[in-house]
Amino acid sequence: MEATTAVLVTQYFAGMFLCNAIPHLAAGLQGRTFPSPFSSPPTIGHSSALVNVFWGLFNVIVGLVLVDKAPITIGMNGGFIAAMAGAVSLGIFAAFHFGKFAWRDAK
Repeated sequence: MEATTAVLVTQYFAGMFLCNAIPHLAAGLQGRTFPSPFSSPPTIGHSSALVNVFWGLFNVIVGLVLVDKAPITIGMNGGFIAAMAGAVSLGIFAAFHFGKFAWRDAK
């Protein structure tokens, strides 16, 4: 597939959605609460484990649909780099965002 701008943007967002699925599924499958867009206040308060499982699965589905639309080949190519850039950028944002509120959960 030719690496047009639209394809690279799609691959970037695929990386973001797939990366975002990880913490929600990890928390939900452990029965732990975790911030989600459905918490109060959004992304700061905690949602139930079940909400996080569903939100994580939604992110996996969206990420895989995007990968289906713009396949990613592992290796040093534009699509793989775009997907990794999406995952890394979301990962860095999430680390800083949720790091500000980590004190609430410290025991």
